[in-house]
Amino acid sequence: MSHRHSIAFVFATALICQSFGSGDRVLGQDATLDAPSSSDVVEDQFIYKSVTDDSSGKSTELFVDWTRPADWSAEDSRPAAVFFHGGGWTGGKPGQFALHSKELAGHGMVCFRVKYRLLGKKSKTPPDNCVEDASDAFRYIRANASKFGIDPKRMASGGGSAGGHLAAYLGTMDDQVVDGASRKPAAMLLFNPVYDNGPGGWGTARVGDEFAKYSPAHNITKDDPPSIVFLGTKDNLIPVATAERFRDDCKEVGVRSELHLYEGQPHGFFNAKKTDGGGKIYRDTMEKTVAFLKSLNWIE
Repeated sequence: MSHRHSIAFVFATALICQSFGSGDRVLGQDATLDAPSSSDVVEDQFIYKSVTDDSSGKSTELFVDWTRPADWSAEDSRPAAVFFHGGGWTGGKPGQFALHSKELAGHGMVCFRVKYRLLGKKSKTPPDNCVEDASDAFRYIRANASKFGIDPKRMASGGGSAGGHLAAYLGTMDDQVVDGASRKPAAMLLFNPVYDNGPGGWGTARVGDEFAKYSPAHNITKDDPPSIVFLGTKDNLIPVATAERFRDDCKEVGVRSELHLYEGQPHGFFNAKKTDGGGKIYRDTMEKTVAFLKSLNWIE
């Protein structure tokens, strides 16, 4: 299906309520997670892109939810994180990372959660729209860094599962600068990312022999940003060996990559949920994320 695209570089924001959306196994406000209170952060939404389906003529606006500290100013130059939700490229919602965003905003960051086009569940279409939207969103945010009060040189990509693939895709693929804006992040925050799309990896039914165009694990170079990766040892989509190989391949080319394994945990374990004893695992992953960002001198 072909699409006609028009990028709407409009900084029109609409104030939204606290958005703890129902993403892939996400717990809402009843989690005991010691995150900043709602008075400590501000949440808004803006449109980064409009797409028109040539076959139907229907136009769809793609949005980004963003969270910033209450003392934020457009004159700031804060570090930022751009999150992509999971859902196999076919489902999920940006709200999956609302709680992560709120917590990182409590550390002074500005966080963004991207809505991107999804693929049909029964189709065999490769994730071209997904990676295109992820790239466009990242570039849009960077191009408007002065309006968002962020430092364009301190932007991380982050995501879980298929969203982790998109975050890793931006970090490992050859950069494509459009109108002066790069899509390359300066760090990657990866939660059980499906970043091996080659033979024996995840998503091969969609990418086929062209897996090298999509697979972060097959595009690691010395120019890639540092990463932190979280994975459960019982993940049915990503073998531990895959994550260890990604870490080792990064190390071989001189790129820092941390791998944190969680014994007995399944896919999606990192989400705050009721079965997690009040968010203990979520809390641990966030503490490690904060420590990683501190080691980069992004936050104090």
